[in-house]
Amino acid sequence: MKKIDFKSLVVKETDDYLIVNKPPYFSTLEDRHEAQNMLALAKQEFSDIQVCHRLDKETSGCLVFAKNPEAYRNIAMQFEDRKVEKVYHAVAEGIHDFDGLMVDRNLTASNNGIARIVVNGKSAQTIFKTVRTYFSHTLIACKPITGRLHQIRIHLAYLGAPICGDELYGGKPLFLSSLKRKFNLKKDTEERPIMQRVALHAFAISFTDLSGEKISAEAPYPKDFAVMIKQLEKTSK
Repeated sequence: MKKIDFKSLVVKETDDYLIVNKPPYFSTLEDRHEAQNMLALAKQEFSDIQVCHRLDKETSGCLVFAKNPEAYRNIAMQFEDRKVEKVYHAVAEGIHDFDGLMVDRNLTASNNGIARIVVNGKSAQTIFKTVRTYFSHTLIACKPITGRLHQIRIHLAYLGAPICGDELYGGKPLFLSSLKRKFNLKKDTEERPIMQRVALHAFAISFTDLSGEKISAEAPYPKDFAVMIKQLEKTSK
């Protein structure tokens, strides 16, 4: 894995907080299988920095760090009180018209890291809003109220809108051949998906700083997500 310039990932910085655009395939915390992780990279720049929440390894987008203990406590309380606003963008299979639809389905997580909807599970709510529809896919803004494992992924699957590439919860990889009529694959080559991960990106986050002022940030799409959107845009014309 190539070395990452941590400073190039920063999308917003204040005296107390740092918000970065986490690349896909990078763990938030130490991972015994990887030489690099986001917290270790941050500590090379700020020795006392703490990461305030986690993103799945495959998921890209907004990740918040606190530069001092007081700042960390401030945002930790907001996470606990569900006052931190997060918006994810997901590319889902099918055409869906969600206008602030809330899914309220309890979840439980197994020991092998798979979430399930169960009546007696932990409370989980997500609000969904359609951003754009394409020929047979939809870009959806997802606002989690709670923060359960794989919450957005399983709630979208529950709605019959599994995320592209999310084979764990019923989504299928998206191939260019399914979008382009005249697609020719070179002889003796196997077609790869447009995006080789779950099509989910932590697009935006907002919270209040120590003085009560609102901090907001958006993270541009990484290359693979941007390429997928570009190809889907061609199908909507």
